[in-house]
Amino acid sequence: MLKIGDKLPSAVLKNQEGESIELSQFVGKKLAIYFYPKDDTPGCTAQACSIRDQEELLLNHEIQVVGISADTVASHKKFSTKHQLNFTLLSDPEKEVIQAFGVWGEKKFMGKTYDGIHRKSFLFNEEGELVGLLEKPNTKNHAEEIIQFFDIKA
Repeated sequence: MLKIGDKLPSAVLKNQEGESIELSQFVGKKLAIYFYPKDDTPGCTAQACSIRDQEELLLNHEIQVVGISADTVASHKKFSTKHQLNFTLLSDPEKEVIQAFGVWGEKKFMGKTYDGIHRKSFLFNEEGELVGLLEKPNTKNHAEEIIQFFDIKA
């Protein structure tokens, strides 16, 4: 897993529109990259809608937010359209970035053990340096957690 002080990894993934996005294009801005398990599930929807609903406040604090999961571009497009999401979702079906960030691993749910994406958020400063990690984001108030973190760091 990335550690505080590490630089934003270099990677290119497709967004919900099928466009190639280079992570380095976000250097120069405060950036929150959040990893989530699956499009259109209750927790992931609450988290995405929290960010959608706080867009103005996030932009006022000059914070960009990017969501990443292993879902396909088509799944992201459907999820984004259905919930009128106003931020970038990146598709990582090969799990290259997911594994580079160290968020893929063993999970337990209802007595079953399986491999999946751990819900975590990585917060980068304008220089592309990791300055914060939210290990267990609150899905309903995720945008507020991000804003609060950057306000404290300012």
